Amino acid sequence: MSQYRQQDNLLGQSDSFLAVLDQVSQLANLDKPVLIIGERGTGKELIAARLHFLSKRWDQNYVKLNCAALNENLLESELFGHESGAFTGASKRHEGRFERANSGTLFLDELANTSAMVQEKLLRVIEYGEFERVGGKQTVKVDTRLVCATNEDLPHLAEQGEFRSDLLDRLAFDVITLPPLRERQDDIMLLAEQFAMNMARDLEWGLFSGFTRSATETLLSYDWPGNIRELKNVVERSLYRHGSEHIPVHQIILDPFESRFRPKARIKAPVAAPVVTTEPIAVAPPVTTLSNEVNATIEFPCSLKERSNEFEINMINKALEHSQFNQKKTAEVLGLTYHQLRGYLKKYNLLEDK
Repeated sequence: MSQYRQQDNLLGQSDSFLAVLDQVSQLANLDKPVLIIGERGTGKELIAARLHFLSKRWDQNYVKLNCAALNENLLESELFGHESGAFTGASKRHEGRFERANSGTLFLDELANTSAMVQEKLLRVIEYGEFERVGGKQTVKVDTRLVCATNEDLPHLAEQGEFRSDLLDRLAFDVITLPPLRERQDDIMLLAEQFAMNMARDLEWGLFSGFTRSATETLLSYDWPGNIRELKNVVERSLYRHGSEHIPVHQIILDPFESRFRPKARIKAPVAAPVVTTEPIAVAPPVTTLSNEVNATIEFPCSLKERSNEFEINMINKALEHSQFNQKKTAEVLGLTYHQLRGYLKKYNLLEDK
């Protein structure tokens, strides 16, 4: 299960992640409710979409609703629709999400935020496939597959009487539990590099130069309480502030704003890595024979881009000589991946005789 998969914007190679994708594939064609459980930022909505588009309903409507975004009355109206005159401002009949998702799939996020009244109507739709619009008496029949998600402990809420246990039983034909990012160590750099390459394109860079070893250690040692969403934000912010088309990212900006609202115990200090500060960190070239050239006298005016290119070409050539022109070893001593090194060789037309 070590081979990674990238489908429907889902990327990962860890065993726990691939096990989830296998479970989704098995569940996709079953017309049964599914409950997705996971922390914020773990990709619950992406998994729900995958369930729909792998199912036999893939060519029908896929409708989404965040239950936490609406109060009880608005949520009931959005889910089940309302008749004209049902309440002040209801000038015409409104189709709810269940009707719009008829023959397709309805995804309800933040399910724990629903009221007892809404939960009762959800239970009836699951059991009988029917409901009444708000302010109406006519029974509406639908064939809608329901997929729900939450980051709350629903069994505990059911024990406390805050969530209907019979609805939980109906929803949980099978439960997909998404592993947090801190339990997907094999996926962190895979995701980080993907986010970085996308950001480099947004910045109109010709090349993403990778992460330094210290930056990689910082990414791997952090606890990621915000999961994949936080990783994406951190990588994009680090590239924007401290990245360059020609220099690997050397500083990782762990979100200073969100960290004010988090217990500090949740943030693990990087192991054998420099302390992350707001000041740039100088990266020493891995081949020490370049020290004289780094400190060489520079006469102004000069072109920074041309001097940077000259330095990179010289460094790569020295590293190739140091590694006896073994490109994999050269990539290692430069702190690059093999494909990143090949990108540099192609950029500077250094592929001949290498």
